[in-house]
Amino acid sequence: METRYIIAMVVGSIFVGYVVTSVILFRFPAILHRKKKLCFRPAHISHRGGAGENIENTMTAFRHALSLGTEMLELDCQITKDGKVIVSHDSSLKRVCDVEGVIGDYNYEDLPLLKECHPLDFKRNFVYDGTGCPDRKFPLLEDVFKEFPKTPINIDIKVDDDELIEKVNNLIVQYNREHITVWGNRSSTVVDKCYNVNPNIPTLFPVGGVLKLLFLFYTGLLPFVPLRESLLEVLMPSILLKDDVIPFIGAKIRFLLRVVNVLLMSPALFHHLERRGIQTYLWVLNDEEEFERAFKLGATGVMTDFPTKLKEYLDKNPQYKKNNDSQES
Repeated sequence: METRYIIAMVVGSIFVGYVVTSVILFRFPAILHRKKKLCFRPAHISHRGGAGENIENTMTAFRHALSLGTEMLELDCQITKDGKVIVSHDSSLKRVCDVEGVIGDYNYEDLPLLKECHPLDFKRNFVYDGTGCPDRKFPLLEDVFKEFPKTPINIDIKVDDDELIEKVNNLIVQYNREHITVWGNRSSTVVDKCYNVNPNIPTLFPVGGVLKLLFLFYTGLLPFVPLRESLLEVLMPSILLKDDVIPFIGAKIRFLLRVVNVLLMSPALFHHLERRGIQTYLWVLNDEEEFERAFKLGATGVMTDFPTKLKEYLDKNPQYKKNNDSQES
């Protein structure tokens, strides 16, 4: 009996010590980890350049977003048959050009023009009408870098292609953008390749990395573990519950989304990452209620299809323009 008591006391002491240490390090992560220092801090991020206000991923969209004061452009990269890195979300041409085939089957100069109109992925009852828009060509990533040399850009490497990763890296280095570019993919394999090609470019958490992050957070292990990634860029799950995003969701899926929303949208997690210099971007948010919730949760930035709406919101709420700057670090 006495032995069991001693064992229980030892185990209890170890557990209490673990909890106390975890709490202290959670609040003061600099004790163990050097804070990341990024050269950008965007509150206003334009998704595909602002797909609700221009034809997505075009130079016109990017120029419009920058004219409104967006602080970061989000775009996607593919590679053509002749090795050109272009800006496009889809590898298939069906949605954006209404023709069969994939980008990798075409030389750059032979690519068809983009459609004038398109629906939004995160606002299904809205269709952008760009009838008469003269800018319907897939832009080259190099042209984006040339025209916006000082603008932070968030690059989604859309496919697991070593040539694409290598060429995007070469362009980033050539245009001296390592400090103002972030890149990644939902795949851990692609993110690992990006990091191995150039560890000086900040990376996004892949899906597997987000799941690992949540496990570490809810077990109290997070304060002890170093994190390679610099940006947590995640979907706000609650937007999927809106009928104009995904209609007719079943009760089980709704319940699951609510659970994921509670687990992932944690101010405590976002604030801990902030203390470690890791920024949080929430996407794709398209109305004032969503903007408000994201910033109150502690997100560094919001990614939107409607850069004008987000600008108007931030003009009315200037405390979020450089949000979290006043928080203790």
